[in-house]
Amino acid sequence: MKYFNAVFLSCIAVFTFSCQSTEETVFPKRESISESVYASGLIKAKNQYQAYANASGIVQEIFVSEGDPVKTGSPILVIENETARLNRENAELTRAFADRKAKQSRLRDLENNIENAQNKWRNDSLLFERQKRLREQGVGSAVDLEQRQLAFENSRNAYHSAKLIYQDVKREIEYNEKSAGKNLSISKALESDLVLKSEINGKVYALLKEKGEMVNAQTPLAVLGSADEFLLEMQVDEYDIVKVKLGQKIVVTMDSYRGQTFEAKVSKINPLMNEASKSFLVEGVFVNGPTVLYPNLTLEANIVIEVKEDALILPRSFIIEDSFVINVEGDTLKVKLGLKDLKKAEILEGIDEKTEVIKPTK
Repeated sequence: MKYFNAVFLSCIAVFTFSCQSTEETVFPKRESISESVYASGLIKAKNQYQAYANASGIVQEIFVSEGDPVKTGSPILVIENETARLNRENAELTRAFADRKAKQSRLRDLENNIENAQNKWRNDSLLFERQKRLREQGVGSAVDLEQRQLAFENSRNAYHSAKLIYQDVKREIEYNEKSAGKNLSISKALESDLVLKSEINGKVYALLKEKGEMVNAQTPLAVLGSADEFLLEMQVDEYDIVKVKLGQKIVVTMDSYRGQTFEAKVSKINPLMNEASKSFLVEGVFVNGPTVLYPNLTLEANIVIEVKEDALILPRSFIIEDSFVINVEGDTLKVKLGLKDLKKAEILEGIDEKTEVIKPTK
């Protein structure tokens, strides 16, 4: 510890000697200061997304060019897939075959069978009842009565069987009709997936495939987004993310607009950290932005965490190790700092506006 103190005092002495020789001095002064969190990022179009088609095949036709405006549902391109087309046509044939109207003749035949069976049952019932009365009067044999009873029971069973057959066939026709209809809807949906459509009202920023290229469901085909609304996507270090809040002011600079600054505000904080970069994605929207913007323009941003008016300020170049200053008498004074930015710091304790301090040189 004694060695460290000796080294530190030697450093202070060097700083003091250098400062006195240059005689660059300054008085602390009252002004506003803000503390901010630095972030880098990109400009993105609002609702910007990569478009995929839920199908495989060859790009058959492209209907738009890069930069074209599109509306929700506008076709972007179509993919050729012969299998999907054949499946749809086969489903149409199956649906037509399963159509209930086409099966009406079969149902009418079964209805006629029921009516005939019912009539025979009634007739056999009458004959059986008559034979019973004759037998009671001593006319006819027991064998004749048994035959009439057997005919009656058989016709009754035939009638009930005809009704059951009719119900089974009717249910089968209804099931086949519904199943064929659903299969046709699925086939049409799969075929409609061959046409890539816009999900938003906006602009085509990029076409990623050309006519004749083979694509699949994992292949991005286009980049679309809002035509006139943009947002900021910024990466904020995990050490700073707890300071960031919704609505905070953002001061933005871009290489495309050198020498200019623009104001934005924090609109969204994504809560999951990127483990690779150890950073969080923070989004912002412009309060007053440039007139012309394009997706993927780079930016640098300072998210303003706190602003203090009428603070006692000293340039950070006059402060040694964020803890000490040297006055014109050569004394080393300990100071306590408050808010800090890249160039200046707030003095909370140690000196006042009347303290003239010297800029140390290394």
